[in-house]
Amino acid sequence: MKRQTTVIIINSNDPTNQDEPTAPAEASSTTVEEEDTTVVPQNEKNDSLLISRDDYLSSGCHIGTKLKTTHSAQWIYRITSYGLYVIDIVKTDERIRIAAKFLASFPADRVMVCSVRRYGRTPVKAFCNIVGAKPFADRFIPGTLTNPMIDQFHETDVLVILDPHADKQALAEARLARIPVVSFIDTDDYLNNIDLAIPVNNRGRKSLSRILWLLARQVMRERGKIAPDGEIDLTVVDFESKITRAPVEQKR
Repeated sequence: MKRQTTVIIINSNDPTNQDEPTAPAEASSTTVEEEDTTVVPQNEKNDSLLISRDDYLSSGCHIGTKLKTTHSAQWIYRITSYGLYVIDIVKTDERIRIAAKFLASFPADRVMVCSVRRYGRTPVKAFCNIVGAKPFADRFIPGTLTNPMIDQFHETDVLVILDPHADKQALAEARLARIPVVSFIDTDDYLNNIDLAIPVNNRGRKSLSRILWLLARQVMRERGKIAPDGEIDLTVVDFESKITRAPVEQKR
């Protein structure tokens, strides 16, 4: 069956999608003839997700990169006309539930969350503020997890990272210290030394704030600190990194 379908082409230069653009085109809308593939599967209906499908999509949680690894293929839903891989938000939702249950089984102060990405710093601090974990949102000092002789040494039972490439120092030390790792995974990432992966856009400003807010809320629900349908004190906006621009000097 064919029909008229309006396709929205995603502007990957928008910081809500990726830090580094993967497609140069601007957002545009066009009408094309294509197969009817817009029907939402039964398991993607809003009542089976932690938040609405629209909330996931508006935050760009599903936007991947132009690269796909053998490890990430299991979570890819489709590919856009620009060659961007799209992450299955149902899989993202399932993994958030699993990760929250796993993290809730540890004492709050024995959970460490690390991100060196600029868009990850604010949501990491907000997440740790809610769940009581230890934030590492700046440069990860070598030896933090493996060298008890330095002042920056910390012991932890589980590590959460936002990007296995950007946070590779923390990931490597967790492997040496035999600390389980929970990591956000984009379409171009691998699962080496990662124990529990959450497939999601791990570079977008809005995506990171949405997912860490959702994970914090679900952890608190699993701990019984709030009701099964309860909300945390902070909003998604409180988790979001603010964009600041340096003032432009006027030419004389």
